[in-house]
Amino acid sequence: MMKSRIQKVSGILRCLLGLLFLWASASKLANPLEFLASIYAYQVPFPEPLMKLVAIGLPWAELMCGLLLLANLWADSALVAATGLLVVFLLFTGQAWIRGLNISCGCFNLSIFGISETNPNLVKFVESVGFAFFRNIVLASICFFLLRSRWVDLKAAASLQQAAASLQQPALKRSKGLAVAQREPTRLR
Repeated sequence: MMKSRIQKVSGILRCLLGLLFLWASASKLANPLEFLASIYAYQVPFPEPLMKLVAIGLPWAELMCGLLLLANLWADSALVAATGLLVVFLLFTGQAWIRGLNISCGCFNLSIFGISETNPNLVKFVESVGFAFFRNIVLASICFFLLRSRWVDLKAAASLQQAAASLQQPALKRSKGLAVAQREPTRLR
């Protein structure tokens, strides 16, 4: 009963993560120059070609993670990749927040919901690096939970398989012994 609840919650969280990664990638793919400008705003001392490469490659990595998580294909690999991305996002948003940079995180485009016109202060808060830092902590924690629950399931399945194999071995030995005993001729006295 408890296991099925955890599996249901894990499936829901996996799908939500997938949707978030799809949303993040779509907004970056739709506006690549805007995303590049948000990368420059972090003021990190990386070469310009590397930052351009990140602006091109990161949205596609997020798109692949999102699709794989939603489809539950190679989910372990997608979760490891998503966790890695979120840890990197955590480091970048954290350093920007500590340095007091008043920039947009560049993660999501909230204008598709029409919020930017009706409540610009909410948009500014949600897109701030401080909010993004704590959001990334929560999302990375979800990834760690999902990875742990998947690895616990794999470990349990492996131990069940090992137990089943160990139960079959003595039965095979006994059956071989019986077969040998049945083939040996009995001596007459």
